Amino acid sequence: MNNPELEEKAGVVDLLERSGSVILPVGISLYALLYLGIQQVYGIFNVSPEQAGIDQATMFGRLVGTLILLVIGGTLLIGVAVAGFWLLDKATFGRLARFAQAVRQRPWAAAAVGALWCGASYWGFLGYLGLGDGTTLTAIVITAVSIGVLSFLVPFRLLRSRPVGRAGMKIVVAAFTGIGLGFALMGQMESDALAVAEKGEPASLLLSMVGFQDQWVVATDRESGEPLRDGEELLLLGEREGAYALYDCANQETFRRSIDATVLQQIVLEPDRPEGYSCHAKQKRKS
Repeated sequence: MNNPELEEKAGVVDLLERSGSVILPVGISLYALLYLGIQQVYGIFNVSPEQAGIDQATMFGRLVGTLILLVIGGTLLIGVAVAGFWLLDKATFGRLARFAQAVRQRPWAAAAVGALWCGASYWGFLGYLGLGDGTTLTAIVITAVSIGVLSFLVPFRLLRSRPVGRAGMKIVVAAFTGIGLGFALMGQMESDALAVAEKGEPASLLLSMVGFQDQWVVATDRESGEPLRDGEELLLLGEREGAYALYDCANQETFRRSIDATVLQQIVLEPDRPEGYSCHAKQKRKS
């Protein structure tokens, strides 16, 4: 006789294995690229995260928090997609589910779907390199199809011949999904950081999610009481080894100054800027 408890445990283990084979590659790929993205963001201000006082433990905590937020948002989207598929399946009297099952059972069809998906994931990388600016949807589709057919179709077809190959294909598709999303987020992070560095615009939601601190201060010299940089607001990037890392948006300059010789005043976290604000325009009005 079948033991219901053993069957239930086997089902739970199988579920964990199946979900882990997808979640782990996506998570590892995203974490690696978000880590590089943080390096690029602080590089725009001519410092490294370590020079801004962000150690590896702090960065790990921030990025894990970002992944959790992405999981929360992604779960909502996946839930909506599953509900939509279920409704369409009911509306077509089960034909959609039978079609999906037929695609899975046909090696070339399943390989083609995986190849096109991996090809599409390359668009995040191409966009990060700046090759996607001003490109039409037709060009995007052609590029994705070409990459998928040339690079992934035949290898995926060969992998479909064995169970271990099918599992390997699932891992590869999941990894490329994370890579594509990661490069897309990297490109957006750099673009948002440039807006902060060049105009002093508020940090975007994405930069806030990865832990970028959008904190502006007015600094004065402790001994003389004179304001630094003509009293301009300075972006406080962080502190390390007894010195603040400050960014002067008006002059596009990052500098370090001793904590003992500096007094921070008018500290504002995530300031509410008026539309069209620019730190350069503010400096011109002063002069």
